[in-house]
Amino acid sequence: MAGCAAIVPVLVAAAPFGVLMGALARQKGLSPLEVGLMSGTVFAGGAQFVAVGLWTTPAPWLFLALTALLVNLRHVLMGASIAPHLRGVRGEGALLFFLADEVWALALRRALGGRLTAAFYLGLALPLYLNWVLFSLVGAVLGDRIGDPARFGFDFAFAAIFIALLAGMWRGPADLPPWLASAVAATAACLLLPPPWYILAGALAGMAAGALRPPPSAPATVPP
Repeated sequence: MAGCAAIVPVLVAAAPFGVLMGALARQKGLSPLEVGLMSGTVFAGGAQFVAVGLWTTPAPWLFLALTALLVNLRHVLMGASIAPHLRGVRGEGALLFFLADEVWALALRRALGGRLTAAFYLGLALPLYLNWVLFSLVGAVLGDRIGDPARFGFDFAFAAIFIALLAGMWRGPADLPPWLASAVAATAACLLLPPPWYILAGALAGMAAGALRPPPSAPATVPP
């Protein structure tokens, strides 16, 4: 129940994007069944939007697969950071199938503040998964009748969620260098390179800055 409650704002933000993704896929010639299968087996909104944008008939399968791999490479880092907190949980690999950006952020915040359980993780992941599949199907059925969600400000919804999550994970000035490095690298890549290279650039820059950061000094001990 705690996981379900924590994911509710994300469900609200994800719904219009699921509808938009389904509508765009339908306009590219995919059937509602194919859209539902894509959302149910891929479950990666960023990769799906990129794939639908590149979709042609016949579909360039190899190019689509490589592009989706590039977009989703960040999951390697996300999985590495969350897996230790799920170690010992039965079906750990199956749980990581449901790993999405928002699930990762909320689960990691829970782990840093206490103990992450499989129940809390599933409380986050399953509603988001079902929400994404359902609303992408709605979009596929409604098709061309879907307008642009940006006119309602929904294009900023995910950015707003992550700004709030970052604020909650702030631990002090030592966190600033990785955040700045990631932001600068992603912005530069967005301006100079085609998408989705900015995703990988931001992730690698933040990881490098975090790795180069000096370890925290041990607290001084007071002799008896």
